[in-house]
Amino acid sequence: MDREFFLSPALEVAPLLLGARLEVAGDDGLGGRGSVAIRITEVEAYHGVGTPGPYDPGSHSKDRRTARNASMFGPPGHAYVYFSYGMHFALNLVCSPAGMASGVLIRAGEVVEGHEIAQRRRSAKRGGTTVPQHMLARGPGNVAAALGIARETHDGLDLFSAPFSVGAPAEPTTRVESGARVGVAGEAGGPAFPWRFWIAGEPSVSAFRPGRGAPRALRG
Repeated sequence: MDREFFLSPALEVAPLLLGARLEVAGDDGLGGRGSVAIRITEVEAYHGVGTPGPYDPGSHSKDRRTARNASMFGPPGHAYVYFSYGMHFALNLVCSPAGMASGVLIRAGEVVEGHEIAQRRRSAKRGGTTVPQHMLARGPGNVAAALGIARETHDGLDLFSAPFSVGAPAEPTTRVESGARVGVAGEAGGPAFPWRFWIAGEPSVSAFRPGRGAPRALRG
């Protein structure tokens, strides 16, 4: 996998990321250093200004560039991290040439390296409660927590330089399913945008829930 892989729009890149390895090095939570790696099992695509295709009302970058979404307009193969619902961070992988806005939200993954570090990070947010292995990186907030992702330290960073590392799937993923995006309100979260992709049968894949209320940008 190289930067050229991310030059295509997010909708094309998203299903190809299933099965890919994403690793992040950082503080292990105990004063030392460590890495956590996941095998990506669920993603969502989001398109914004300049990206070919239909207008995506669910994207942060649907109308214009702002201080918050600036990384989505940057070079492909970089990270876009945002704070969601005032509770957790979410990691997107930036796609398309610089100046266009599209990104793939990493919704879920299977932890394949650094299980103890991921468990410490996740259980710390649950009052010390042990988290089942298949739920360590289930849902975008948990992906970020398990990998140690934060906006102030990771937003805009190059995915091909430390602390990130990305690798192509070890083998082609054939059990791919698609459907509406999770928790996105209005048309953007309905059948008109089947832009969520996941590996069928994977226990780490998050459960679907529809969005509520008036359409608004929640992801991407």
